Amino acid sequence: MSNSKRVKLNYLLPNLFTAASIFVAIVSIIESSNGHFERAGWFIVLSLIFDGLDGKVARLTKGESKFGVEFDSLADIVAFGVAPAMLIYFQIGESYGRVGILISALYVVFGAVRLARFNITTAKIDPSVFIGLPIPSAALFIVSLSLLEHKYNFKIVEPAILFSTLLVALLMVSNFRYSSFKKVKLPKALSLKVLITLILVASLLYLMPIESLTLFFVVYALSGVVRAILSMQRWKRFKRRG
Repeated sequence: MSNSKRVKLNYLLPNLFTAASIFVAIVSIIESSNGHFERAGWFIVLSLIFDGLDGKVARLTKGESKFGVEFDSLADIVAFGVAPAMLIYFQIGESYGRVGILISALYVVFGAVRLARFNITTAKIDPSVFIGLPIPSAALFIVSLSLLEHKYNFKIVEPAILFSTLLVALLMVSNFRYSSFKKVKLPKALSLKVLITLILVASLLYLMPIESLTLFFVVYALSGVVRAILSMQRWKRFKRRG
């Protein structure tokens, strides 16, 4: 294979995964419109897997490009903006008229704002944190609540799920800081404890996957708020000492 063909293949492969992410997101939207909410939720999870693979493949094959970055960003708004919004709208929001429409629309709009802000600030901030809740995390938060409601059919919690959708939409455009887990360094003394914890977490995921995912993303969504509160308290203590 010539060098030119190899280069073209390097750039093609990551974009194929991005295209697959968009494709399964569209399938999710169609499934939502047909009332197949559980399948729609898992298609969004599959879209996230493809979204993660495109970046990994681009780095491994050295096929990173400006086109790929822009394509990935556009894919994210479909997969993690429109698809979750349609899932919540058809599953719950449709019964609430204009309120359901408004919340679903705001989620997409704020998701687009979140992605635009990320694209223009990604080189200027600490890579160990995200400013605002990342849109994939917001999408999985919504998916986990959707799957939980579908499993237990708790109609009484539907307003709370709608409110949670609005809340994560606001968290996406907030200035709260969220860990990116990119520069987590653990002392060797804690490695065994961390391994045991991860095994227990994996066991919990095996026994109760939907409940475990919901708990994880609720904790992660709230972690930015808690982090901000703790930072404010530390700043107040520092000022009193000064």
